[in-house]
Amino acid sequence: MSYLDGKVLAVTGAASGFGLDISSQAAARGARVILLDVDAAGAAAAATSIRDAGLSAQGIGLDVRDREAFADVISQVVAEHGHIDILVNNAGIMPLAFLADHDRAAEAWDRCIDINIKGVLHGVCAVYDHMIAQGSGHVVNISSIYGNAGIAGAAVYGATKAAIGTLSNALRVEAQGRIKVTVVRPSGMAGTNLSSSVIDFAAAAPLAAHRVAEWQDHIAQLTSGSPSPGLTDRDDPRCWTLLSADAAAQVVHVIDQPLGFTISEITLRASGEDYVY
Repeated sequence: MSYLDGKVLAVTGAASGFGLDISSQAAARGARVILLDVDAAGAAAAATSIRDAGLSAQGIGLDVRDREAFADVISQVVAEHGHIDILVNNAGIMPLAFLADHDRAAEAWDRCIDINIKGVLHGVCAVYDHMIAQGSGHVVNISSIYGNAGIAGAAVYGATKAAIGTLSNALRVEAQGRIKVTVVRPSGMAGTNLSSSVIDFAAAAPLAAHRVAEWQDHIAQLTSGSPSPGLTDRDDPRCWTLLSADAAAQVVHVIDQPLGFTISEITLRASGEDYVY
């Protein structure tokens, strides 16, 4: 039995990586999945790959920074399918940089705020009236362990992820069960494309704090292509990094629940990771 069977689920940042894994796995459980991405062609191609497996998927281009466009897309989905049951706000970028890097990081930080905070808010506003009117709905906001504390090298990115927690809790209280709300905080995860937006790779080290030497050693091992036993084995407690597909499975578990039950927060970690916060 799947509570996702027949549900209409929209996922942002769904053309590849984590968003695509969530979409594919939800579709496999019977959801009608709407893949939203700023890369319209990528979203369409990803949806086609899901439909080729005999499942339901539609790809739509969307820049989550555009509030009106987000509202229009969700209204279009409701007009076509009759309802919108779940929104996963997954789109985000991670321009790690120290505050001393402000001259070269400023534009990327502005974009980070627009995508990571405003994009989530735009999604919430786009589905809010529809979900309240239909009497049920679920919003899943992808945060990060970077939102747990102020960490050197992640002042802006961490602040956006902390803001997601605050926004989500307010939505939960205001909606009072009519809209279920879940915050997901993944740690380091392979296959998300987030590293492509990093400005200063040295800014990633402070997350490991006193384990930075071990962290650097594990990075070197993975880069060399000859990691030590267990480092990349999902069945070994020494596993060092999350795999996108495994993390996506947990998100799908969170949303595949009865209406009267909510998993409100979940942190996803590799058992052997070096991240301290």
